[in-house]
Amino acid sequence: MSNLPAEQEQNIFPSSEPEKLMYGEREIQEGHLITFPNPRVGRRYEVSISLPEFTCKCPFSGYPDFATLHLTYVPNERVVELKSLKLYINSYRDRYISHEESINQILDDFVGACDPLEVKLVGDFNPRGNVHTCIEVQHERSDSSSQ
Repeated sequence: MSNLPAEQEQNIFPSSEPEKLMYGEREIQEGHLITFPNPRVGRRYEVSISLPEFTCKCPFSGYPDFATLHLTYVPNERVVELKSLKLYINSYRDRYISHEESINQILDDFVGACDPLEVKLVGDFNPRGNVHTCIEVQHERSDSSSQ
């Protein structure tokens, strides 16, 4: 039981009404990948991002799957904004999606948003049932799409 006045408690604890979303749930639901101009176009550099709390659900059993994602990319004209990436990744937590499809879809969406020169994404899924899965996908801009 909380020692807070009723009006403050109401703001802290989730409502029992299913249509009411917490502010974080709304941000995740509304989230999409946001980019900004690369501050060093023409300079080749790598950005490495680790996302250790990726979750999704097995499309067959409904059990949760947990993974650490390792994203490494060489920016072209655009760079991903990190909070938007976090919210986008968190949107997978209630999706029924295979390891393989989740990693491939994330790569496709990232390439669509950033159009990097190169990108590699590794999904290192926690073992479940004595099975450890790593999915690695890559993308490189073709010469015809380079500037």
